[in-house]
Amino acid sequence: MIEKVNPCHPDKVADRIAGAIVDLVYKTEKDPKIAVEVLIGHGVCYVIVETSADIFAEQIKRIVHRIAGQMAVISDIKPQDKHLADNQADGFRCGDNGIFKGVPLTDEEKKLSAIARDIYKAYPCDGKYIMDGERLIICQSNAKTKELRKKYPGADINPIGDWTGGTDVDTGATNRKLGSDMAQSVTGGGLHGKDQSKADVSVNIHAFLKAQKTGQPVVLSCAIGDDTVDGMPYSEIVEEAREYINSLGGFEKFAEWGLF
Repeated sequence: MIEKVNPCHPDKVADRIAGAIVDLVYKTEKDPKIAVEVLIGHGVCYVIVETSADIFAEQIKRIVHRIAGQMAVISDIKPQDKHLADNQADGFRCGDNGIFKGVPLTDEEKKLSAIARDIYKAYPCDGKYIMDGERLIICQSNAKTKELRKKYPGADINPIGDWTGGTDVDTGATNRKLGSDMAQSVTGGGLHGKDQSKADVSVNIHAFLKAQKTGQPVVLSCAIGDDTVDGMPYSEIVEEAREYINSLGGFEKFAEWGLF
């Protein structure tokens, strides 16, 4: 059983805004430190940023308008905590305590991910999809239900009727759709709105990729300040995450679909 949401779901809009802000700081520094939280809905977007980089409210406003459309933007930009900054002063070390899990994707999860992407190509609007064995549930806004029913006969499509969706209907918040992003690999740490020094980003990616490669579940833990994880220098895990995110086109692109 798996749920997948598309990049226009309000929670994913929040993730994408957070990712775009992380991309912005990587343009100012090679290895910036940043954590972003976004809450969006009903014509207002609230953004809280803690960062080592020099970024400005007007830049955040432009990002929000590009991704979510015209709305009020309230942002608060603060420097990163000194103790956290000192943790990375002499090289990459784990940016937090955490437990991380990687689980090989099932055929069901891969199938639903492909269906979600296929529908999104035709309807780039808020959508949510569930697969539970033979049962497929499609909730797609701004879609012609009859057309979807032709393509996916037997699916439960928009069970209460056509709908519009988006941030004028529902609120969105960063890292609220981790099940959609990580499948069975979900643990406590969120993927989005953070730089690569954060274990929530790099160790999650490492565990997930290792599980796909080995076909076996991976469970890891770390303490803030650790310089090795899973028998590897933490700096190598950060570089693995950097390469993976760059291959997708950056943090904003990473936020669109998560890890699968």
